Amino acid sequence: MAQYVKKDDDRDEEEYSPFLGIEKGAVLQEARVFNDPQLDSRRCSQVITKLLYLLNQGETFTKVEATEVFFSVTKLFQSKDIGLRRMVYLIIKELSPSSDEVIIVTSSLMKDMNSKTDVYRANAIRVLCRITDGTLLTQIERYLKQAIVDKNPVVASAALVSGIHLLQTNPEIVKRWSNEVQEAVQSRAALVQFHALALLHQIRQNDRLAVSKLVTSLTRGTVRSPLAQCLLIRYTSQVIRESSMNNQSGDRPFYDYLEGCLRHKAEMVIFEAARAITELNGVTSRELTPAITVLQLFLSSSKPVLRFAAVRTLNKVAMTHPMAVTSCNIDMESLISDQNRSIATLAITTLLKTGNESGVDRLMKQITNFMSDIADEFKIVVVDAIRSLCLKFPLKYRSLMNFLSNILREEGGFEYKKAIVDSIVILIRDIPDAKESGLLHLCEFIEDCEFTYLSTQILHFLGVEGPKTSDPSKYIRYIYNRVILENATVRASAVSTLAKFGAVVDSLKPRVFVLLRRCLYDNDDEVRDRATLYLNTLGGDGSVVETDKDVKDFLFGSLDIPLANLEASLKSYEPTEEPFDISSVPKEVKSQPLAEKKTAGKKPTALGAPPAGPTSTVDAYEKLLSSISEFSSFGKLFKSSTPVELTEAETEYAVNVVKHIFDKHVVFQYNCTNTIPEQLLENVVVVVDASEAEEFAEVATKPLKSLPYDTPGQTFVAFEKPEGVPAVGRFSNVLKFLVKEVDPSTGEAEEDGVEDEYQLEDSEIVAADYMLKVGVSNFRNAWESLGPDFERIDEYGLGPRESLSEAVNAVINLLGMQPCEGTEVVAANSRSHSCLLSGVYMGNVKVLVRLSFGVDSSKEVAMKLAVRSEDESVSDAIHEIVAN
Repeated sequence: MAQYVKKDDDRDEEEYSPFLGIEKGAVLQEARVFNDPQLDSRRCSQVITKLLYLLNQGETFTKVEATEVFFSVTKLFQSKDIGLRRMVYLIIKELSPSSDEVIIVTSSLMKDMNSKTDVYRANAIRVLCRITDGTLLTQIERYLKQAIVDKNPVVASAALVSGIHLLQTNPEIVKRWSNEVQEAVQSRAALVQFHALALLHQIRQNDRLAVSKLVTSLTRGTVRSPLAQCLLIRYTSQVIRESSMNNQSGDRPFYDYLEGCLRHKAEMVIFEAARAITELNGVTSRELTPAITVLQLFLSSSKPVLRFAAVRTLNKVAMTHPMAVTSCNIDMESLISDQNRSIATLAITTLLKTGNESGVDRLMKQITNFMSDIADEFKIVVVDAIRSLCLKFPLKYRSLMNFLSNILREEGGFEYKKAIVDSIVILIRDIPDAKESGLLHLCEFIEDCEFTYLSTQILHFLGVEGPKTSDPSKYIRYIYNRVILENATVRASAVSTLAKFGAVVDSLKPRVFVLLRRCLYDNDDEVRDRATLYLNTLGGDGSVVETDKDVKDFLFGSLDIPLANLEASLKSYEPTEEPFDISSVPKEVKSQPLAEKKTAGKKPTALGAPPAGPTSTVDAYEKLLSSISEFSSFGKLFKSSTPVELTEAETEYAVNVVKHIFDKHVVFQYNCTNTIPEQLLENVVVVVDASEAEEFAEVATKPLKSLPYDTPGQTFVAFEKPEGVPAVGRFSNVLKFLVKEVDPSTGEAEEDGVEDEYQLEDSEIVAADYMLKVGVSNFRNAWESLGPDFERIDEYGLGPRESLSEAVNAVINLLGMQPCEGTEVVAANSRSHSCLLSGVYMGNVKVLVRLSFGVDSSKEVAMKLAVRSEDESVSDAIHEIVAN
């Protein structure tokens, strides 16, 4: 049926997909078998299976392809093969034919609805209800009502499930079936009763009184199906929650029903009732007891799913009622060695929440053996629970701190190690006796720490807490070793930490001065600058230049303005005779979008999260450009690029360019820095040659009056382009200015200057400059919501490439779009790959792209590009970018 690959002897454990290597084009060719005069049922079923596989893997068919397949499939209704007929039903549902095509199969499906074969009837109902519209639904409503009360449970369930789906699109019609659905609720068939109850509740869900009456009538014992009973328990919990808001007497209706379900013969019902009781608002210990007893029995079950369900529920209960769970501790201790690591992790964390002080040491011994067998995500859960236990029993800090220190030295990823460090930091802050041992543990860890971020954060924390200990000198060796052995970022942080010890501990000042002087010969600018700054602040001869208070404020004080605001103010600052005033920086923090708030507030930590990427500067750029009269009429800024360097490093003049895209204009912002101390540059301007950018016309230039040494400044050049057109081109740049010599002794510039120029690298406007990287949370939903109206699909040859990964990155960079769902990562040695991209095109048009790549033995890469957008011309434009 599908392509199988022979396994090598040394790769027996690898799994191979039976669909490996199938391609849409080949399968569509195979689909011609549907038109054969003599139908081969087995062959037809195999081809349909391949088509369904492609559709479920996200493959899209064009309108023409889908129509051809659909019409070919309809010919298979003449076959009497039951298996093939069921495959036909499936493919019709997946193809979702349009309203003018549905009529082709309507008569066949309606015929099957009245067939003597029950399987035909059930499947025909499901398909018809999936592809039908409101007009046809009224024609078949009578048949659907009859099917709901059909004696065959398969047919009845099919009609009920179809009703659940149709309720979303045709609620008025489905609500007319209440009598039939009510009758189906009394069915003896388990699935029929389950589906009927679900549909009846959805019909009444907006009527609180009707739902309450439904629960009241059904809790008297008319529900036999365990599945339906679980649903009823959930609906009952909902009624209890709603009634408790209006009930001041404290009585809890239906609690007796929930407690009675704990004695049901079906395990799923027992668990559902126990879980519902534990989740009741304001549940008391008396109400909890029977549910806890049942869950305790499940802990010793031979079924892993029951053990997992029970321990997970008890874990949640332990957060609010730890004493109620204590009776289960002996049973949970036996689960620490459970083969299912999820169960073992939950058991441990529950024990850590409910255990007593005397059992802490024994529990730590059990956990030590367990930690090496679980993944980092489970280890983090255990570490968080240990931190909570230590805060609960502070006298046990020594054994718990030793445990954290031991696992800190074992293998693990960044998030796991950060969780341990955060826990130690919190224990140091909250338990005074734990400070010295905790700091030493962190110092020992930092000697082997492979994560720069953790090293710098530990050093910062050490600089705050270390000088307050009884013997601060013991930490100096660890700190200075970071200056000798680590990378530049950690070395700079260690220099700051040394200075803090010298500022607070008088006896350590001479030693700190010696170490800081050694740092003056470091090969990193930041390290040398910090050492120089701290030596001048503290006084290299042992005397403090500033007052003690000033020094401590400087070293330990916090910046009382948001860094993002300071960055924006510095970028928009134009050098004048007045120096930059830090008091002018706004102190209010911009409100985050809701999604960012949720992410940021997901979990409080001790050292904070790793530094995020740079904050968006679009607002700062827009404010800057709108303040310049030449550009204030250009309208709303669509996009600003990241700076592109136009000079080599270590040259006399450093220049980079930022491209600002408007609907009818492009503004080049040239950020210039003069790196020669003896020169002052005046009347600085960039002369731009646009001979290789024919669609652009220069309209404005804003020179830079003065460019002193090491003080960044900006000069601007604006071009007009056709409105709404993604024009591209290359621009050559020459920096022109008046050079004046500066007297090093006085800092005064000479009156006369010399005209000079400096050749810069070329800059380009490319297609990606007209695309904003904007992600989507659910690509499939976003793709479906755009619809196929403006979908464009084509295939391209990308020629020979170094690798498939290189080809994928080249296309992503070419389009300038945001990769979604991690699809930019290509598996090693992969022969094919799919990539999903999202963005907003110029004019605020949403665009989604699906890319399918394949590479052959000669490294030739082929690509299929599918584009959906809100505008037909934009979909075509994306294809033109790739084609050109």
